[in-house]
Amino acid sequence: MKISVFGGSQPKEDSTAYAEAKKLGRLLAQRGHTVLTGGYIGVMEAVSRGAHEAGGHVIGVTCEDIEAWRPIKANSWVMEEIRKKTLLERLHTLIHECDAAFALPGGAGTLTEISLLWNLMIVESLHRRPLILVGSGWQSTFDQFFKEFDTYMPVHQREILSFAKDVQTAVDILG
Repeated sequence: MKISVFGGSQPKEDSTAYAEAKKLGRLLAQRGHTVLTGGYIGVMEAVSRGAHEAGGHVIGVTCEDIEAWRPIKANSWVMEEIRKKTLLERLHTLIHECDAAFALPGGAGTLTEISLLWNLMIVESLHRRPLILVGSGWQSTFDQFFKEFDTYMPVHQREILSFAKDVQTAVDILG
């Protein structure tokens, strides 16, 4: 399968978040999956590195919008780069080309990726696929969201999301 992994650009090589992301990339590659990331730094780099070092195929989806905003290029573990002009085209590729998606901790970009994929599955623009959110941060964020906006989200919409305490559990959920 092609697995998109979303996550923040902040984690550095010596952090726990980077190590977890690298482990996720390795676990996915060891199971024969192709990994798609945003292709740059932080979680994207760590996942790419873990998958590459385990012999997996790594696709980085990059875009001119990001590179105009921050002078950066695809990380060195990306084996195949798909370049897009805009951030929206990049998001479209990461979401439409995957058979499943994982979200590690991140900020507004990661939340956008989760929300867009989730909503496209809710309105059946995309067939359902696993969308697994990793870490207690996503669990508590969505618990609060569901509590505050309970009447706006029926249970069948909530059930599209899966939550995992760590990357090993997330990969086990994928099967």
